[in-house]
Amino acid sequence: MSDIVNEAVAALNEKLAGESFDGTAKFDIEGEGSVVIDSNGAHAGDEDTDVTLTADVDTFQSIMDGETNSTAAFMSGKLKVDGDMGTAMKLATVLS
Repeated sequence: MSDIVNEAVAALNEKLAGESFDGTAKFDIEGEGSVVIDSNGAHAGDEDTDVTLTADVDTFQSIMDGETNSTAAFMSGKLKVDGDMGTAMKLATVLS
């Protein structure tokens, strides 16, 4: 597992602390691996989820740092969403 994925798991669990997320989502970080978010928090994994969000490392880190809005990244083509758009929107509100 890459350092990027390990850092992503830690950062996402910190952001999700105290928040509930009732779906499943996967961040596919191109060239690094995947992070799955579910009702238990974030963990490294590649199982099937309600929605998969795919981005390169720079875009993912920019979203996590709050420098890039996930909706803006999606609209500009830097973030790809495959699956349930409603789940993606719920995730965006939990992480913002």
